[in-house]
Amino acid sequence: MNCSPPSLRQLLLLFCLLLTAYCSLSCGKRRPPLPPVEHVPQRTELLSGAQRGNQVILSWPALRRNAGDSSVQSIRRIDVYRLAEKPDAPLPLTEEEFGARSTLIGSVTYPDIQKATEEITYTDTLELAGQPTRLRYAIRYVNASGQRAAFSNFLLVEPAARIAQPPNIVTTGKELSESAITITWNPPAANIDGSTPVNLLGYNVYRITGSQVEPGQIPINTALVAGTQFQDKTFNFGERYTYVVRSVSLGTEGAQVESLNSNSIELAPVDTYPPAPPSSITVAPAPGRLSLFFPANSEPDIAGYNIYRSTDSSQPKEAWTKLTRTLLTKTTFADENVEPGKKYYYYLTAVDTSGNISAPSEVVSETVP
Repeated sequence: MNCSPPSLRQLLLLFCLLLTAYCSLSCGKRRPPLPPVEHVPQRTELLSGAQRGNQVILSWPALRRNAGDSSVQSIRRIDVYRLAEKPDAPLPLTEEEFGARSTLIGSVTYPDIQKATEEITYTDTLELAGQPTRLRYAIRYVNASGQRAAFSNFLLVEPAARIAQPPNIVTTGKELSESAITITWNPPAANIDGSTPVNLLGYNVYRITGSQVEPGQIPINTALVAGTQFQDKTFNFGERYTYVVRSVSLGTEGAQVESLNSNSIELAPVDTYPPAPPSSITVAPAPGRLSLFFPANSEPDIAGYNIYRSTDSSQPKEAWTKLTRTLLTKTTFADENVEPGKKYYYYLTAVDTSGNISAPSEVVSETVP
């Protein structure tokens, strides 16, 4: 028998048949799921910041997602770069030029990255002296393997040297009242570079609540405070507040620049202020009943009212009979435990949510028909 070697066409046909059989056997088999792709931010375009006193405060959004600790893609630090330029230097600059000329001034560490919830901040403290300078900032993420991401957007700041020093809050002993918390301070004596007169447009007041560490972005005053005192009328009794004040100066190109924080004052207002006595009380007689009517107190924290009665108007108030077992939350009351032909005297007190009791109201009286 003569066996000739297989031709090239036969070999190709055999290969196709084997490949088809393999695919048929593999089809429909479940395979282990692939691990999720780690989407790690490579850069941010949201770097922002501003001068405050002799500092530039940089901020950008916190990482919404970071790779796990075991991943080389995990962002382990954020490097901050700065380039000092002349104010009239050309604005366009490539990443390569910035990388070659800028200086690494600091980093945000991994623990600080992990703690950040809304935003990450970095403070650059300046030596404001000499010729005017424009500062160009950028940040870049660095992962666990030491790889650096591209630079963020550039932030340009032209800091001013003649910025007012912070004011100094003083304690007067008259900070707390029923309607306001009053903060008082002394004005700054000079600018941060020691020069005078003080470059001062006004002041901003910031309030820190118990859950905060730093003041928020928005002051509690709606317009610059011209004087050296501010009344906070939006407080709540039972809360603890810390206040700081910042001077506001005229900066470069007409921008408003705040000073650093003043010293702080911590206050915890307690409601010890009784409401006003109820007024304009009227009594409507009817057989077997005397009905009392009165307008509600204007205080927002009124909890209710107590009603007292006597048949002797000269009797001491503390000896009168209390008719309300619990606080009356309405502004009407029907006294049905009365005798015909007898005259009854009434007075009311108002009680607020802190338990403060008003002085007695005026006494009203009526005879049962």
